[in-house]
Amino acid sequence: MNDLIPLMVIVPIIVAILLNLFSKQNTTVKILSFLVAIVLPIIPILSNYGLHYFGGHAPLIDNGNLLNSLPSYISDGALSTFHIGITYSFESLQRILLFFLFVVGFLCILTTLGERKRIPGSYMFLMFMGLAAVTAMLLSDDIFHMYIFFEIAIVAQVGIVLASTDDLKYEVAMKYLLLGSVGGPILLIGIGFLLGLVGSVNITDIVYAVKNGLINTSSPVFLFSFGLIFFGWLYSVGLPPFHTIKSSIYSKAVPSGSALLQALSVVIFISLGITIFRIYSSLPLLEVFLIFFSLSGMILSLTMAIMENDFKRMIGFLAVGELGYIGLGFGIGTKLSLTAALFQGLNEIIITAILFIGFGVILYLTKISDITKLGGLIENNPKIAIIVLLGGFAMAGVPPLNGFQSKLMLIQSALNDNLPELAIIMILISIITFMTFMKAFHSIYLKPKPKNLIVEDVRVPRSSIFAMAVLIVICIVLGIMPTLVTNGFSGFVGGLI
Repeated sequence: MNDLIPLMVIVPIIVAILLNLFSKQNTTVKILSFLVAIVLPIIPILSNYGLHYFGGHAPLIDNGNLLNSLPSYISDGALSTFHIGITYSFESLQRILLFFLFVVGFLCILTTLGERKRIPGSYMFLMFMGLAAVTAMLLSDDIFHMYIFFEIAIVAQVGIVLASTDDLKYEVAMKYLLLGSVGGPILLIGIGFLLGLVGSVNITDIVYAVKNGLINTSSPVFLFSFGLIFFGWLYSVGLPPFHTIKSSIYSKAVPSGSALLQALSVVIFISLGITIFRIYSSLPLLEVFLIFFSLSGMILSLTMAIMENDFKRMIGFLAVGELGYIGLGFGIGTKLSLTAALFQGLNEIIITAILFIGFGVILYLTKISDITKLGGLIENNPKIAIIVLLGGFAMAGVPPLNGFQSKLMLIQSALNDNLPELAIIMILISIITFMTFMKAFHSIYLKPKPKNLIVEDVRVPRSSIFAMAVLIVICIVLGIMPTLVTNGFSGFVGGLI
């Protein structure tokens, strides 16, 4: 038993409740948020790899005395290996992703504290609950437990959007909740079919049943469960047909909130994606579905980003489209592609945070997000412009930044799997992403400043500059030394396949 593992979920939940209780005490909210946010990244580093059984409910096979006292049809059968309680699994994947998730979460919270004089405790409550929910999803080996926290994460995301000042926030939040009232139950019904087939909602138990022929994987019920869970996954991550509403969610939140929303979405993407891959990897149609919807999301999102003049919407579409690279890695299904997909997911958490916070500075100074009305802002903040430029380079896959390394690995995995067309498409999408970003960067920073553009004479919060600087340093370090994380991802994938 590793008691530090559940603390990664329990601590943010407890602080979220406390922040809600002391919501009107601004100083208390700020101090408590800062202290807990800076402590969270330390917990994954100190935790040991292993399993945590809630209530001590280990599988019967691990309890020899109890097992010997049971009838032979239980002690000698598959039931002896089944998990009777909720299990958390902490491996190299969880350590790496949760450390960087908490680092980005800390920087988003720090940016929020620096930009606002008064911080509603309810807003901090939502940020910490979102972190707790996706952490539970990544740690959990119980698919129903994952569903519960999936719903909590969705509500937290909607709440973060509602905390913005955008006039259309209610409309967007309502649309996302309405879609969730369909996507969530569909996911739950799929889980119910698996429970009916296997008699357990533990993912390891379900995988054991699939691999050992305890259930018929060609049965309509099993295939239907795949369709339902896959549909719920599409909704949660924003792949088609949900790419438009997902990008709207990003564009309506405050910039630091958008950065956190993307980080939460990536972890949900990976958590459910790994679960689907583990359970349904024997289905030939899984690869087709993953590649088709991932490519569709990349192409459609990039097309809509090209046509956008609102940089908030543009970055939102680019963020959704970049998730498609992760799906392609899962779709190819090799050790190299899965390692690259996880690396790409980590990079997305970091890179999009730079862009959302960086472009948020423009909104902070001008209150304008239309790039046709902006220009010449490099004179005001040249250092921030350089960091944003490097962030865009990282997203587009320009060497030697981290985005280049993960995309190169994905291209190599496609070539190794005799999918050269897929490799070419990924290269072309990266090139077009670069051109789209440069269009926005030129319009905001390089073209002549419009005469009627008013830039407020206020100092950019130091917290925003600090957050961007830390994130871009991480991009450079992971770009030069990707093995710092890819070795851990590769070790996890080795046990996955």
